[in-house]
Amino acid sequence: MSAGGSVPANAVAGGPETSVAAGPAESVAAGKAARARVPLESHREFDPAPSRDPVGLLLEQAKSRIPELVPVRHGRMLVSPFTFYRGAALPMAADLATAPSPGFRVQLCGDAHLSNFGAFGSPERRLVFDVNDFDETLPGPFEWDVKRLVASLVVAGRDNGFAAADVRRVALAAGARYRNAMREFAGSATLAVWYSRLDIEDAIAQFKSQLRKSEFKKSKAIAAKVRTRDSTQAVAKLTRMVDGRREIISDPPLIVPVEELGAELDYATLHALVAAYARTLPPDRQHLLSRFRLTRVARKVVGVGSVGTQAWILLMEAEDGLDPLLLQAKQAQRSVLAAYAGKSRYDNQGERVVWGQRMMQAASDIFLGWQRITEPGSGRTDYYLRQLRDWKYSAPIEQMDPATMGGYGELCGWTLARAHARTGDRFAIAAYLGGSARFEKAVADFGASYADQTVRDRAALADAVASGRTQATSGV
Repeated sequence: MSAGGSVPANAVAGGPETSVAAGPAESVAAGKAARARVPLESHREFDPAPSRDPVGLLLEQAKSRIPELVPVRHGRMLVSPFTFYRGAALPMAADLATAPSPGFRVQLCGDAHLSNFGAFGSPERRLVFDVNDFDETLPGPFEWDVKRLVASLVVAGRDNGFAAADVRRVALAAGARYRNAMREFAGSATLAVWYSRLDIEDAIAQFKSQLRKSEFKKSKAIAAKVRTRDSTQAVAKLTRMVDGRREIISDPPLIVPVEELGAELDYATLHALVAAYARTLPPDRQHLLSRFRLTRVARKVVGVGSVGTQAWILLMEAEDGLDPLLLQAKQAQRSVLAAYAGKSRYDNQGERVVWGQRMMQAASDIFLGWQRITEPGSGRTDYYLRQLRDWKYSAPIEQMDPATMGGYGELCGWTLARAHARTGDRFAIAAYLGGSARFEKAVADFGASYADQTVRDRAALADAVASGRTQATSGV
């Protein structure tokens, strides 16, 4: 849907603003026809305009962030080309919008770099692998997510010191896995696509015979460790008992209890936020949440790209006095894609994030919901809420060797294809990609060019800090 456009007649209420052709045959024909208009080789193109100003975009974006945390964000971005890339979703969105596109829209992650994939617990208490960040989710051209993923692998591989040939193999493998998975999903039944997911424990068992004994044991140990990364573990790490009451440990500027922030956000407002947010949950989850009460709140600095947005840890005490629940309320701003892919149908940006996550993920957090705070004089702030930690695990990218990153990139490519197949025209996309390696070769070429640009953009931000145009705080 273009900016200001209408929702397609065949879109389900609450679903993505994407559409499919009348049937598989028509979709396949449309996919093949698109190759004549936008050849697969055209996806290698990256021709930055002379007026391109990534630092200007980042500084404009910073105006909507908490001022004292903006230098922290810039400091984190300057650590390496990969950390810069993680925080530069907006400049890349602007770049992607200038590239040729066949026009097949899906629900995009919007920030599909490899650190935004990982493992977490499903409601059935299975450990699954999926996309796990949706701050920028919005319908748009499918190849934007693929290019962001592949370029991230090139940047990360170079940061890890891989040989050029190894970086190329990693990039090609991820693109090929996306293409082949999309073709497999095009041959699958609709319900089979919807139910598909990557179960970590099943995958470990399936590939046991292909893994060395040490690798198998390591995989099992990681899976077991991830299961301990839940609210109970987070409570033990982030809180302490003081005079018989549990408090969130202060660790400024990363974690600051609301009492230390003065009148920035009071408990009455936060209680209202939680009460209103509960109404966006299914009735059974509302009932479960009612068994907990809000007792403590702290501001938290999160990630790289999100630094400076409002993010709160909410300590919820259980009615039985046993294990508390930790929720995270995170500010949802307008997607960085909105200026280029079209305005969201959702007025509440938290709702936009939640619906995008529910559409793309095979399983989502049981406490995932949204709400808005409106305060006199300070306007409105949209939030989405979920558990702070529920078996969540992100692989240590900087420790990967080429083989490990190649395998991880393939997992990400498959996962992205599954999410796109759920939300877009899988028949048309599969037909467009075809059976040759032309698409992944083109996207790998794009990734190499964009990795070069990322180095230049990071240097431009460093120059802006050196000149006093902006500030950066390192080591936080």
